[in-house]
Amino acid sequence: MKLEDNVFNGLPLLLGVPQAAQLLGISRAAAYRLVASDELPVRRLGGRIYVVTSGLRDLVA
Repeated sequence: MKLEDNVFNGLPLLLGVPQAAQLLGISRAAAYRLVASDELPVRRLGGRIYVVTSGLRDLVA
């Protein structure tokens, strides 16, 4: 099992952008820039932006 698998265990299917930024070790503003440039896998629900945890795991791997 890889280290990044341990980090993602127990996380919900969708994360808020600030949570994803914290996991990545980047600022919230940087995370929103990645969202705007389509570099983070996101879903928009009810006007809110959520990062897809499985896509984030793939991105980190």
